[in-house]
Amino acid sequence: MKNISKVVWSEEANKNLKKVIQYLEENWTEKEIKKFLKKLNKHISIIQSQPDSFPKANNYNVRRSVVTKQITLYYSIRQDTLSIVSIFDNRQDPKKLKI
Repeated sequence: MKNISKVVWSEEANKNLKKVIQYLEENWTEKEIKKFLKKLNKHISIIQSQPDSFPKANNYNVRRSVVTKQITLYYSIRQDTLSIVSIFDNRQDPKKLKI
């Protein structure tokens, strides 16, 4: 499969990412925020170059990438576009996952 050139964030994923960053700003240091964003960007880069490298999520037509033990990124691929569907805090009730 070719490299993915376009990345699109859903409204849900943007909202989730803002919540994660807000939590980090309130409870952790700027260093931790940068570390998290670096990990997130690394996962997105891996997905762009190897879209099938992460497993499919159960009962969904998306794949999931565990960024940290607390945060999972859900995504789908259509042609040359990576769609980031959700950023999910794994400490929540799984029924709250919106994808």
